[in-house]
Amino acid sequence: METQGRASIRFTLNGQRHELSRDDVESRLADVAPDAIRKHAVMVNGTWFPVIQAFEVATGIPRSEFMSNTARRHLAALGYEIAGDVEPRTAPPVVHSAVTPAAAASPRDPEEPAELAGEWHTEANVQASLVTALAADGWRILSVANTATKEHGIDVIASRDGQTVGIEVKGFPSRGYADPARANEVKRTSPSTQAGHWYSQAVLAAMRLRGKEPGWRSVIALPDFPRYRALCAETAGSLAAAQIEVWWVDQAGAVHRP
Repeated sequence: METQGRASIRFTLNGQRHELSRDDVESRLADVAPDAIRKHAVMVNGTWFPVIQAFEVATGIPRSEFMSNTARRHLAALGYEIAGDVEPRTAPPVVHSAVTPAAAASPRDPEEPAELAGEWHTEANVQASLVTALAADGWRILSVANTATKEHGIDVIASRDGQTVGIEVKGFPSRGYADPARANEVKRTSPSTQAGHWYSQAVLAAMRLRGKEPGWRSVIALPDFPRYRALCAETAGSLAAAQIEVWWVDQAGAVHRP
């Protein structure tokens, strides 16, 4: 079943502006045979395609120029059903809530840096899971920031039933670097300490949004880690007073909202 989304989207990738519509996606994939699905899939015209293949064919952008979370994010914004860790071509995908032997043995997406291939909690992956879940729940995705280029502005804006929500997304820090040139280095700042800094940044962004758009719901979306849970518990009263919500994204990509 395909979900509600936008009829068309505009986005910037590698400095180039693009526009993509549902008609583009469906017409360009109409006579295309799906490749074998290794990890993430999208349902188009009643058929499951690898998200990388679908996005490449629909946009004409070579797959060497984008990552799978980019494809997931934009296809979900158009309202397409996305699922992960898929093996068959036509059967409904199965999303694993934990790392299973089958998932661990499957090859990673070639577009994902090896350093981050197994990390579900990067900001880009958390954002992609969030957008997918929102689109599946009937939200209209109005805009999605490009986390890879650290694009300024609100990370995700969505609307439903007359409500608009602005969401600040954070990942959880890794011990290593995403830059392949620094793959053998360990960060000097511990993930726990860095998570505190990222949490503070998210709270400030959410507070600024409350002042700029008082009619919107202001939300922070975080990967579900004990460190973030503890920080949230310490600031729960202040967040409630400021009318800032915290949503949690788990390893399976599910979004838990209050």
